[in-house]
Amino acid sequence: MKSGMETSDRYSIGVDIGGTQLRAALYPEEGMAPVQLATTPTQGPEGEPLDRLLGLIGSILPASGRVAKIGVGVAGPINPVSGVVYRCPNISGWECLPLAEIIEKRFGIPTALGNDANLAALGEWKYGAGIGHHDLVYLTISTGVGGGVISGDRLLVGGRGIAAEVGHITVDPDGPLCGCGHRGHLEAFSSGTGIVNYIREELERGRPSILAGMEEQLNAAQVADAADAGDPLAAEAYQRAGTYLGRGVADMLHLYDPTIVILGGGVIRAGDLILRPMRAAMETSVMSPQYLENLVVTTAQLGGQAGLIGALVLARM
Repeated sequence: MKSGMETSDRYSIGVDIGGTQLRAALYPEEGMAPVQLATTPTQGPEGEPLDRLLGLIGSILPASGRVAKIGVGVAGPINPVSGVVYRCPNISGWECLPLAEIIEKRFGIPTALGNDANLAALGEWKYGAGIGHHDLVYLTISTGVGGGVISGDRLLVGGRGIAAEVGHITVDPDGPLCGCGHRGHLEAFSSGTGIVNYIREELERGRPSILAGMEEQLNAAQVADAADAGDPLAAEAYQRAGTYLGRGVADMLHLYDPTIVILGGGVIRAGDLILRPMRAAMETSVMSPQYLENLVVTTAQLGGQAGLIGALVLARM
């Protein structure tokens, strides 16, 4: 759909590749208001996801002027130097896919590739809650736990491009199994999946709860509603998730010494249910109070647009 008139002769394109939806936006030389925005389902009867993606990008190319660069965000491990998607958990067959090269060959436009959570951190730093900060930690807590780190105004990607997997730090080596196959990762405790898994396990042990009988269709939002209604087990699940989240954040303070920690994702919508125990655990887990001096802990501002706006920032780098 169109969201404005083309007023520049130089553009950037941001692309966000999700498991259910592909989004692409054409941006003018400055600002974050798109000239055009197009979306399409990731899967469909007409064409494979890659073909759908290329068609989507082609649909927003400007009639006049030129696109300086395309920034692409995709879930899963990627190599930002080679532009290769190592594995995309949401799209079958996307393994060792040279996505940046494919896009460049099709359109003749330089293309940069980034992990979606890293790019969300980049978006929040440039245009969201992190404006004015030079050192930032961003976490998105939803089905899983992802994030990104800005240090000295630079996005940390590591030597292989797979740094800042903040959801996979070990907070309890004897803890529950994470979706990645290892035990005790932050994601296994504090994600929506981790919260629901804990409720299911406790119900199987015979714990009373108003959530009994809802195990199959249960989600983290329902657990939050139950906690707000006074259910002790639901409140305990969020207390547990927040406590481990706070310990994990304390580890990140030790590693990166940020001036701001930004929390996004659906689980954070539970508010104080998870934020209160998170803050308490963070404050008691840091090795020195200096890590907390003037530290800002806040929620993300860009919402569902963070990945797309992050892709724009990547395109402008």
